[in-house]
Amino acid sequence: MHTQSEEMTVSKTPAPKTAAAPTKGAKTAAKSEADVATLDAPAPSNRFADRFAPPKPPVRGAAVADEAPRVAAKGDPKLVNAWKTKSGAELTDAEVLAMPDSEYMNAKQVEFFRAKLTELKDGVLSNAGETTEHLREDTTIVPDPADRATIEEEHALELRTRDRERKLLKKIVQSIARLDSGDYGYCDETGEPIGLGRLIARPTATLSLEAQQRRELKQKMFGD
Repeated sequence: MHTQSEEMTVSKTPAPKTAAAPTKGAKTAAKSEADVATLDAPAPSNRFADRFAPPKPPVRGAAVADEAPRVAAKGDPKLVNAWKTKSGAELTDAEVLAMPDSEYMNAKQVEFFRAKLTELKDGVLSNAGETTEHLREDTTIVPDPADRATIEEEHALELRTRDRERKLLKKIVQSIARLDSGDYGYCDETGEPIGLGRLIARPTATLSLEAQQRRELKQKMFGD
């Protein structure tokens, strides 16, 4: 009897529960969370790889923003037809931007940019003359070292400004020559139109926005 009672007690003891195997849906959810965590984690930095990685393509948004004023101008009927009754030198920036694409670099646009470049050239020459005159006049010997250092710093700044103006003047002269030859307004690398918006903002530009971005990326990578 005693042995039979013990067997009955053992048989009534519940067997230990085993952990249920994860369902297919649970496995998929766990995998998705792991994938998301992997995507969100920052990529390891490798300065060597970053330096010699191929250049990224030019940002298209910048080109779109560059042409935004032109798109807005084309919606104004008064601006669209202004070029038909005015000379190129009389046109405003907005009126040039509103001109049809088929009139790109026509005689009036050439006249417009020639006037803009000539005005820019005159301004640079005037500033250069004032800088030279100021340097010539300011030759007084100053005994105080602090005052002398200040004057020398001002002279160095004026000389750097003069050097920038000299380089700008060279680009202006080259741009006017491009007007004469019929090359003005077209990219040196691709031959495509540079765009009126970019030319108005930078009359001496010789590259389209995308070509300029590609060149800057190469210079950043290789230092050329």
